[in-house]
Amino acid sequence: MTGGDSHRTIEAVWRIESAQVVASLARLVNDVGLAEELAQDALVSALEQWPRTGVPDNPGAWLMLTARHKAIDLIRRNARYAGKLAEIGRDLEVRRESAEAELDDALDDHIGDDLLRLLFTACHPVLRPEGRVALTLRLLGGLTTQEIARAFLVPEPTVGQRIFRAKRALADGRVRIELPPPAELPARLASVLEVNYLIFNEGYSATAGDDWMRPALCEEALRLGRLLADLMPGESEVHGLVALMEIQASRTRARTGPDGEPVLLLDQDRSLWDRLLVNRGLAALARAEALGTLGPYGLQAAIAACHARAAAAEDTDWERMAALYRVLAHLAPSPVVELNRAVAVSMAYGPARGLEIVDALRGERSLRSYPQLPAVRGDLLEKLGRLDEARAEFRRAAELTRNEREQALYLARAGR
Repeated sequence: MTGGDSHRTIEAVWRIESAQVVASLARLVNDVGLAEELAQDALVSALEQWPRTGVPDNPGAWLMLTARHKAIDLIRRNARYAGKLAEIGRDLEVRRESAEAELDDALDDHIGDDLLRLLFTACHPVLRPEGRVALTLRLLGGLTTQEIARAFLVPEPTVGQRIFRAKRALADGRVRIELPPPAELPARLASVLEVNYLIFNEGYSATAGDDWMRPALCEEALRLGRLLADLMPGESEVHGLVALMEIQASRTRARTGPDGEPVLLLDQDRSLWDRLLVNRGLAALARAEALGTLGPYGLQAAIAACHARAAAAEDTDWERMAALYRVLAHLAPSPVVELNRAVAVSMAYGPARGLEIVDALRGERSLRSYPQLPAVRGDLLEKLGRLDEARAEFRRAAELTRNEREQALYLARAGR
């Protein structure tokens, strides 16, 4: 294996295994920043050794064991952790009796709990939302600072500062690497799900730049969502979010044209939708429904399922979708939900009904810079034959968006 091949292999292994390594170390040293540094040290060792010795049969276990040894060396140098050192040292002596058992144990020991602790820590309420997103992608997604910066179109130093401040906030707040108490779990889980969906949405509809989508972010969010569903199988909203992301991700190939231009949902070639992802999403939705009443993510997944089950746009059950949006608006009211409900109502009962809902939202301060508001209004006005007003709305939407592909779409609608 050439040096380049081994480095690519190491990068792939790191992306897969880094979250487990950092999670295990975080439990050991109770410091997210220190755990990541120790894991990075293990990665450096791999970069130095594997090109000469070859990739181990179980590379994840090799990284885990190397990182733990580095943690033990650090603890040995720190007298305050003498008691912990003795405990870990005795444990390692026993493990050395069987190298294979050591490797298996290094991978299996507490990994589920460790990953869950790390995920909840990365999304702790003491962190700002942008810090939660960056830290989650860094620790659990294995993304580099450069990759996160490129994904969100922000300078690399900005991402670095967000990650640094997040780690500092956890340290200053003496946040322990642990699951929240049962009474706090629902609120904390909401934060975890929110961060996951923020990551997915940025990949699904990029806020800025010249790409309509960033599929790599969608893939990371899906991976994290599936992991969370495995770790918390009894939480309906976890399965609801996974269902929503699976169904939305199924449309990826159909959402752009030959030149990368956006293709709106009703204009998409549904034969390009990934049926495997659709079926995974419908199965996740069924699991969410089986666990009880659907929450906001489960309801959004049920709405997405209305599209997924329709062979053609005209087959969509718009009345059911409008009813689901009404329930969602009651359960999790927001101007954006109302705007989406307006679209469903317009398709079920006519554009005039939808326009009534949209016009009631025009005074919402939170939607003043939201390009989808004038875009939806322009579409409804066009259907009603009020073309001059529609043209003005599409131009307004083009002025508000920071995504170049989206801007071109709105300007084309205005010109048409």
